[in-house]
Amino acid sequence: MKSKQLNAPTKSLSSIWNYASLAIVAAALMVGIGLGVGLSSSVNFSPENVASSQYIDLAAPDPQVCVQYGASAMTLDARLFVTLKPFSVYISQPKMQPGCVIRRNDWAVLEQKNLVTATQEQECKNRMNTFGFTGTLENSPQIDCVYQNNAAGNLFLKQAGISQQAR
Repeated sequence: MKSKQLNAPTKSLSSIWNYASLAIVAAALMVGIGLGVGLSSSVNFSPENVASSQYIDLAAPDPQVCVQYGASAMTLDARLFVTLKPFSVYISQPKMQPGCVIRRNDWAVLEQKNLVTATQEQECKNRMNTFGFTGTLENSPQIDCVYQNNAAGNLFLKQAGISQQAR
């Protein structure tokens, strides 16, 4: 009988130790998952990584105007040179800067500040285009009539090997 009494406290002590170690492992796992999710989903606002739409929205020339009347954008300015003899194509180093595209229905924003003329508006409207700009609207922005090209589509959505659930 004495042996049964000695073994009883040992079993309860070992089961408490198992529950305690299980709780520690579970807590460590939950903290690790929480940190992993937190670190991987944080927005990176550094200029070296322009991989988020939030960064592009904040860097737009007039963020409030872009959000309310259009969309923020990345603009690329590059020059192409084509020689015929011999036939070659050259491109300059692209200059990348924040910009904004205004919806056609909201051109009044540009009209009110006298940034586009009636002739420019009519020419842009005739070509079924809209206006995009770089620089702030208060400090002589560079405004261009831009064409929306949907012919290529978004090829990121059609990559082979990516399942529909992953998107």
